[in-house]
Order: sequence, then structure tokens, then C-alpha cells
Amino acid sequence: MQVAEAYFYHDYVCELWSLAKQMGITDAVVPLTALAEGNAWEYENLSQVKKMYEEEGLRVTVVESMPPSNKIKLGLPGRDEEIEYFKTLIRSMGRLGIPVLCYNFMAEIGWFRTSMELETRGGALVSGYDHEAMQQLPLTEHGFVSEEQMWDNLKYFLERIVPVAEEAKVKLALHPDDPPVTPLRGISRILRSAEGLQRAIDLVPSPYSGITFCQGTLATAGEDIPAIIRQFGRQGRIFFVHFRDVAGTPQSFHETFHDDGKTDMLEAMMTYREVGFDGPIRADHVPTMAGEKNDFPGYEVMGRLFGNGYMIGLMEAAGYKRKR
Repeated sequence: MQVAEAYFYHDYVCELWSLAKQMGITDAVVPLTALAEGNAWEYENLSQVKKMYEEEGLRVTVVESMPPSNKIKLGLPGRDEEIEYFKTLIRSMGRLGIPVLCYNFMAEIGWFRTSMELETRGGALVSGYDHEAMQQLPLTEHGFVSEEQMWDNLKYFLERIVPVAEEAKVKLALHPDDPPVTPLRGISRILRSAEGLQRAIDLVPSPYSGITFCQGTLATAGEDIPAIIRQFGRQGRIFFVHFRDVAGTPQSFHETFHDDGKTDMLEAMMTYREVGFDGPIRADHVPTMAGEKNDFPGYEVMGRLFGNGYMIGLMEAAGYKRKR
């Protein structure tokens, strides 16, 4: 298993880069970053990103962001142009040997919380979601978008993208909808359960079309985590893992420390090993701890130290040998 660190808010050389290496983490999960003129998904720009990480002793394993995609998700004019951006990104990743693209199909409203500063153990700050509060907000400019429309748009996208991923040998890791409720401001969410994720990867079957197994989202949805690790793991369709936990229900939940939520995290880790998962995993959505400003909710440094240490200990307990 490859322990990876995300650099969404630190895509420049800083203390986090050194801390990651001190923890023995040399795999990087990176956003698309424009370091030169042009589009971030083009080969020359992505090549510069990869080179920057390599010079610091870090290996880019996952790209976890996307080119513009809202027209794709909503089926709007201009979606074919956005699909071409995706094709360019995937081909660039293939040329550079970056094996995994984490993407989502959340239209207009992506990863969302109604609060980013709820108190949890010891006064640490976490994010949370209250669906009743969300229901008070108006529809977006797109009005009501049905589940059927979303499924049609996803199929249209995958039919054009999966063959490119196969050619480039880049794994497409689809992230579930977070929060796993529908609709949000009138826009349907279709990937809010294991059933939805299975349907999605069955639309255009391929060994290069799978999922990002976001434990927190699927735990929020009420899924049996070990059971669905087995479901997708035995198909060889888990390409990337977000290791985190929550307390509550889809309509009302909050993040937790990695050792303080509803999931048996050791059982989960042992199940990953049981199914032979050997891809990248990262500690996701960490609490903001004492002395931190909460400028980057879910991604402050001290919580990452805790989350990674806990996760690495579970890996050792489960019998994993870490890749370096």
C-alpha cells in the first residue's frame, strides 16, 4: 500500500513537504496547477508540476482535481470541449507515468459542508453538514436536474473518456457524492451509495474505470464498509482510498478524528489487505487542532500528523508492508 499526502493547499515547497518525508511518505496527491502559461491539464504544465515534486523527493501518484467539467455534468452546450480537456489531461498523465486520476460527478455544488468549525474531541474543529439548513437555500440557476439526466450525462462522458484512459493506462477513480444526499439546491446526486458507484462503473466496463473509496462518505451513507471493500476490491476497482470517519446520518453528520467515528478502522484496513489492495491511500479531512488557525479546514498540518500516524499503525497491525 502506498501512503500518500495531499497538497491541495500547499502545492509549493513548504514545511508539509518535509514533514511528509519525515513520516516516510513519498507519494504525492496533487491538484492541477498552472505553473506556466496555458492550461494546467496540458503536458508541459503537468510536467513542470511533476518535476517540482520530484526535485523534493516526492513521487506524483494521483492527480485529484479536474479541468472545467460543469457543462459535462449538466449536459450543457460546450461539454464536448470540456471532454477534450479531460482527454488532454489523461494523455498527459499517461506520458508522465502518473497512474491515477481522482474525479467526481458532482454538478455545480461539489464537496460541501454547512459548517467548517464544529467542535469535537478536546475542542478540535471539524466540518459538518445539516441537510435541513441546506434545504432553506434556493435552486441554482439550472433549476431542477433529475437523476435520469445525471445518469445520461455520466454515460455520455464515460463513453468518450474510458477508451482514452485505456490507451493511456491511467486509472479513473470516481469519487462518491459528498454529502450523500439528493438533491442539493435542485441538482440530483446519483453517486451517494455503493449501488450508485457500481452502476456507474458498469456503464462502460473497463479495468481502467473504478472508484475512489472514500470511507467517510460511504460510512455517512450507512454502508457496511468491510462488505463494500470486498465488493469493489474483488473486482479490482478500488484505485485510491480516502481514509477518514464520521459520526451521524446523511442528513446530519460531522467529521471525527480517525479513531473516533462509527467505523472499525482496523477491520477496514485488514479488509483492504484481504482483497489485495496495493494502491495509494491518504488520511482525509483531518481535524484542526490546538494552535492552528483553521485557514485550511480538513487539511491543517497537526491533524495530518495524527491521521497519518494512526493509519500507518493500522497498516502495520493489518500486516501491510509499506511501499517506499
